Amino acid sequence: MTQASTVTARSSVWEVFLVFLRLGATSFGGPVAHLGYFRTEFVERRKWMDDREYADLVALSQFLPGPASSQVGFGVGLLRAGAGGAAAAFVGFTLPSAVLMVGFAYGAAWFAGPVGDGLLTGLKIVAVAIVAQAVWGMARTLTPDKPRAGIAVIALITTMVLVGSVGQIAAILIGATGGLIFCRAAVEARPDMLHFPVRRAAGIASLVAFVALLIGGPILVASTGAGGVALFDAFYRAGALVFGGGHVVLPLLQAGVVDPGWVTDAQFLAGYGVAQAVPGPLFTFAGYLGAISDMGPGGTWGALIALVAVFLPGFLVLVGVLPFWNTFRRRAWAQAVMRGANAAVVGILAAALYSPVFTTAITGPGPFVLAVICFVLLISWKLPPWAVVIIGAAGGVLIGLL
Repeated sequence: MTQASTVTARSSVWEVFLVFLRLGATSFGGPVAHLGYFRTEFVERRKWMDDREYADLVALSQFLPGPASSQVGFGVGLLRAGAGGAAAAFVGFTLPSAVLMVGFAYGAAWFAGPVGDGLLTGLKIVAVAIVAQAVWGMARTLTPDKPRAGIAVIALITTMVLVGSVGQIAAILIGATGGLIFCRAAVEARPDMLHFPVRRAAGIASLVAFVALLIGGPILVASTGAGGVALFDAFYRAGALVFGGGHVVLPLLQAGVVDPGWVTDAQFLAGYGVAQAVPGPLFTFAGYLGAISDMGPGGTWGALIALVAVFLPGFLVLVGVLPFWNTFRRRAWAQAVMRGANAAVVGILAAALYSPVFTTAITGPGPFVLAVICFVLLISWKLPPWAVVIIGAAGGVLIGLL
């Protein structure tokens, strides 16, 4: 996958793994909040990329099927340390929540009782502050003029009117069109743009594999009758047909494992509740479902099959598109398109800040005050996100006990 002649890894695989392992253990709040954590870590703290480059990757991930935040992390790892870095980013970011979810499948009862409920409340409130910080920072960089500010507002309205992935894709398309029309002036050459180390041949092979597994999976299930193959196909299909990731995948997972009777409604809802309380990608909910499923090997092996299957399509399509994305972004008109799309990303994040992040977490004066405190600690006091997570979780417990 890598091209040693044109791309030099700027970080070790081990460094990438450790950075993402810490993020995987502290990034609460779902995919939108994860993008806020990522921006703080990679744009502000480590300066691995700037806001414009980061927004390019976010916009692409939002437009493709699969878990958006994990795809962004995969892309960052690929950029910093090649194929090994991409794998390290995925494993590091996914491992903490996957272990917790599989542990719950074996009977661990976390987040029960008033203290547990308070922790969950606090983590939701922290997500408000994290997303607000991301919107604040990206808006200053990506919407510096009237046209792009207008695009962001239109994207916000579009995302709120057209709920779900349809609204997100429509907002990015509107933003791209607006950029092409209104943001062509003063487009600069960007020779220092990020170049992802993926050959065209590898990209084409990834796209072929994505389609082959999507089409061939049901055929293989019918011909072999193997439980493990059926389990893989169900989770692969869920991962391949969802845009934006996160909560959007839940109806597909329910259709894949509850409707055929592999998992009961009660088991599904219990796992979903725990998934809200753990850090990292919500897609690790698949590990819990694979572990308890009546189809396939169950246990740790069932969890591993489900986890690989649900993440794989998003990574295949991302790798498939990246080599063409590199060429596309070098065109002057394409840079204008990306200016508009990047502004639309700000609007999408702002819409998500309101719903579901704000509307779910802010249920009264106490949660609102705690969210403001967490936001000020991030913006003015410059505390690291993990410290604010601890403070917010403690505040949530205190609110629950009062």
